[in-house]
Amino acid sequence: PPPTASRSPCSLSFSLGGLESMLARSSLAYKHSCGLSSSLRLRLGRSSCSGVKVGLRSKCSVRSSGVGVRTMASSDSGDAFDYDLFTIGAGSGGVRASRMSAAAGGRVAICEMPFSTKASDSAGGAGGTCVIRGCVPKKLLVYGSTYATHFQDAKGFEWELDTEPRHHWGKLIAKKNAEINRLTGIYQKLLNGAGVEYFEGRGKIVGPNKVEVNGKVYTARNILISTGGRVSVPDLPGVEHVISSDDALELPELPKSMAIVGSGYIALEFACIFNAMGVETHVFYRQPLPLRGFDEEVRQFLYEQMVEKGIHMHPNESPEAVEKKADDAYVLKTASGGSHEVGKVMFATGRKPNVNNLGLETVGVEMAQNGAVKVDPYSKTTAEGIWAIGDVTDRINLTPVALMEGMAICETLFKNNPTKADHKEVPCAVFTQPPVSCVGMTEEEAIAEFGDVDVYTSNFRPMKHTISGSGERCLMKLIVHPTTDKVVGVHIVGDEAGEIMQGIAIAVKMGATKHDFDRTIGIHPTAAEELVTMRTVTRQVRKEAKAVAS
Repeated sequence: PPPTASRSPCSLSFSLGGLESMLARSSLAYKHSCGLSSSLRLRLGRSSCSGVKVGLRSKCSVRSSGVGVRTMASSDSGDAFDYDLFTIGAGSGGVRASRMSAAAGGRVAICEMPFSTKASDSAGGAGGTCVIRGCVPKKLLVYGSTYATHFQDAKGFEWELDTEPRHHWGKLIAKKNAEINRLTGIYQKLLNGAGVEYFEGRGKIVGPNKVEVNGKVYTARNILISTGGRVSVPDLPGVEHVISSDDALELPELPKSMAIVGSGYIALEFACIFNAMGVETHVFYRQPLPLRGFDEEVRQFLYEQMVEKGIHMHPNESPEAVEKKADDAYVLKTASGGSHEVGKVMFATGRKPNVNNLGLETVGVEMAQNGAVKVDPYSKTTAEGIWAIGDVTDRINLTPVALMEGMAICETLFKNNPTKADHKEVPCAVFTQPPVSCVGMTEEEAIAEFGDVDVYTSNFRPMKHTISGSGERCLMKLIVHPTTDKVVGVHIVGDEAGEIMQGIAIAVKMGATKHDFDRTIGIHPTAAEELVTMRTVTRQVRKEAKAVAS
């Protein structure tokens, strides 16, 4: 296990008189010298009650539960560090690691570049990709776009709309930005409340245990890299004419038509948003089906549902060039010889680790071939005292995973509890229309690992749409290991898939069996009850035999 951040006996720096008055104001008992209250004694950790020195370096914060004294970090040799932990990047993972580490008694600082809705080498913002230009703003637009289908569905339930609903895209973007500004402010308040020092500026490692921000060098026993990822687009002729997901979140107005290149989360979610908003939407991708890496049956089902919604899917197509004809007219040329004129071209072809100008090469941090920071199971890099979490490590690039990795860092460094990041049974959701959510193995992964697999599926028309007139359907799928009866994978395509899956993920994480699912009472009438009422196996896969349909 990696070494924890040792807290050697160090000099406490505070004014006894100031501390005494703060304690009095907080109605907390204060006893001089070695008679300090038990709550304060716990906060001091290994530090001795005797020999307290007066100084100005450390901070003392009063909380209702007691007094937190931040001690000055020092090395075993007596050379002082400014901080126990210095975090570069104030995204979700970095903020969580920093807050929890400060709450555990560490002296912590964090740096982040100035706020901007579009990431660059000089702009970022507290909250990172998820809050500013990822999950949160995207989900707000998903919510806004789904009202189009709600209005349509209402007609099937005999609601009369005297006029066709109108939408003001620019006003929605303004409201979205107001919410993003509110959230970034909350992130900074959370850091301040935890006693984390916040520096606005680019952080760069300039030597062992040294970070430079705005021309000033700070020392830290441990450095955490949590700089996330950035949009990556292929270097093709005319690429300067395309927009990215960052740009799509800031479009002042909607085009009449759009070509989206890519078939991952981002491409498909934006395709559904724009299509619902009335934009003629085309999706181009190299694979036969979208969402590479997901369950094959899920991929096929989602493809069919997106076509049902009116999205133009173009599989087995690769972009070759983009030409501009006018401000609202672009031509996407593909390897097959196709030429498609649209109002905007968006590339959602992936993201890359954000490691530019971090100084990693100066301290021996090894990088993977794709530019990600290499880490061990404890999120430790190849350089002593340097750690990395989140998308910059390119393990599982999801916000909740970065949060979990940040918590593990705190446990390892400040709670004497070396903790590995747990990347098993991680649930996820794709907010397409209908949405996709899953936890555990795909059918293909389960067959490759176990050989023998039982698959249960239910493909049905939700009750709502028996009257709404919509052709939307729902797919639910359980993958079971027949020897142990353990449910090793669950997949849903349908309304509120992510909300349903969060609860199911707990059961899968706990090792629930198919028998556990079967003896659970369903909630009726809901779509989710299908997960506990599937009794007949759809197909059985065995090592030496073909799939047997029931």
